[in-house]
Amino acid sequence: MKEIKAYVHSNRIAAVIAALKESAAWNNGINASRHNLTVYTVKGSLVAIDGQERHYSVELGEEVINEYKLELLCEDDQVSELMGIIKKNARTGQAEAGWIYVVDIVQAAPIS
Repeated sequence: MKEIKAYVHSNRIAAVIAALKESAAWNNGINASRHNLTVYTVKGSLVAIDGQERHYSVELGEEVINEYKLELLCEDDQVSELMGIIKKNARTGQAEAGWIYVVDIVQAAPIS
């Protein structure tokens, strides 16, 4: 099992989530219910698309933008498809529009 983490611009997160939920990996996976999609609003250092995205954080002492951190659990054989969907739908036209990380999950268990 893997965890995909992606940092995405706020104006692209809805398209990313919609595309993930429409994908074969999401709907046809053996353990489709184990995706456990979570999205957080975070302050980050992605390059701003325009001046309206930039904010100065007094707490951090530097310029930041509001971006989204997406976390998604999946089976090992679904990683490539899901990463491709995120890459395609998170594009902003910039050379670098975010980051995607994949982490091994050592153990997972439902809370029953």
